[in-house]
Amino acid sequence: MQPTSKQRLWMYETMVKSRYNEARLSATYMEGKSPLFNMANGPLPGEMHLSDGQEPCAVGLGAHLTKDDYFACHHRSHAQALAKGVDLKRMTAEILGRKAGLSEGRAGHIHIFDYEVLFWSSGIIGQNMGPAVGAALARKMRGEAGIAIACIGEGGANQGGFHEAMNLAAVWKLPFICVIEDNQWAVSVPKAKSTAIASNADRAAAYGMPGERVASNDPDDIFAAVGRAVARARAGEGPSLLELQTVRLQGHFMGDPEVYRPKAEIAAKPEMDPIPHYRRKLIAAGVMTEIEAESIVARAHAEVDEAFAFARSAAEPVPEDAFDKVFV
Repeated sequence: MQPTSKQRLWMYETMVKSRYNEARLSATYMEGKSPLFNMANGPLPGEMHLSDGQEPCAVGLGAHLTKDDYFACHHRSHAQALAKGVDLKRMTAEILGRKAGLSEGRAGHIHIFDYEVLFWSSGIIGQNMGPAVGAALARKMRGEAGIAIACIGEGGANQGGFHEAMNLAAVWKLPFICVIEDNQWAVSVPKAKSTAIASNADRAAAYGMPGERVASNDPDDIFAAVGRAVARARAGEGPSLLELQTVRLQGHFMGDPEVYRPKAEIAAKPEMDPIPHYRRKLIAAGVMTEIEAESIVARAHAEVDEAFAFARSAAEPVPEDAFDKVFV
């Protein structure tokens, strides 16, 4: 299964939009944090995890999803949120802690939640697996359209919740797909020192389901692999496991000095950037011209700038709201 020209253009534009959105978030995050870095300072306090380099995973997956499909993501989720159709203005307002945000400023950047498009993310490693399998079970029991996706990092595949969820998804033959984004680093621990096998896709055999690894970080290759898993899920044939090799161009979080990472790997980051590669590929294939590519970039940047203008001008929550919408 190969993407159409329209789908390829959408994937390119969504990757460009996500990257510029991350750049704006990065600049906003660093306000008030120099010359001495303190993550408590500035308009965006706390940790910030960026998905630069991992955009192909998001778009290759998102191109197949509909409004009826659940998508449960990890803490590095901005690109996936955009690919699922999360409202950019409200997501930006949420990240900045504003009343106009998706959760009225309560959740921040790690726990993005948009019920309108059935997307949510979690900061607890691997623990989005159970709720996603539950969503798939609900769809099957009700005889409803739609599938469920859980997206985790390769470190999340070593959590107990991963194995429990995979087992039940297989036992119940659910319309579920687990997508593992393998950027080779679980915070500062390399995959080779934390995971007993080279490919997590091989673990699928233990649950009696197909497993596939995509090593290219190319949107077209990811689109094809995801398409096979989605077709299987929609046909009632049960779950699948995909591992997508990707690259983390930033540190684990903003301010991470990455002293644990080999210098040669850090120096090679510009060559590993998937967006310039995909742009050249689409131009060479005649899918777009240089002029059309620049037009896509300008349109994506304008949308992000508009979202930040909206969020920065939005009102902050009042202290009295702290006890609203809380279970007691």
